[in-house]
Amino acid sequence: MNRVRPSRSTARRAALVAVGGFGVIALFQALLAAGAPLGEAAWGGASADLSAGERAGSAVAVVVWGAAAWIVLGRAGFWERRWTFPRLFRWGTWFFALASALSAVANFASSSNWERFGWGPLALALAVLCTTVARSAPEADRT
Repeated sequence: MNRVRPSRSTARRAALVAVGGFGVIALFQALLAAGAPLGEAAWGGASADLSAGERAGSAVAVVVWGAAAWIVLGRAGFWERRWTFPRLFRWGTWFFALASALSAVANFASSSNWERFGWGPLALALAVLCTTVARSAPEADRT
């Protein structure tokens, strides 16, 4: 069976939109890590003020979502050939597709309206976008 892969231009557009979503999440997590009282929209929504451990987790999340952006852009072919890591980009993009799908499930199951109606749909969209990019075949893979 011959599967049709998304075109390179489709993958590049999907990657750019995904990076925008990762940026929103990273910015939000950075605000949480800095102590902004936005905890009702994160970590299950139990409290506006986060514990030190939750704030540290948010700081780590900033790095993780930054890495997600770098990996997805790499898979879509935005980096010069000398900066490419084909296996990392391929499997990393699949990893973030799965992580986003699992995040969507967790957010939709949350008691927090912010998570159910804000972060859940965003995570689901990111899962679809990452899957689109992961299924694409960058020029390096087409040779």
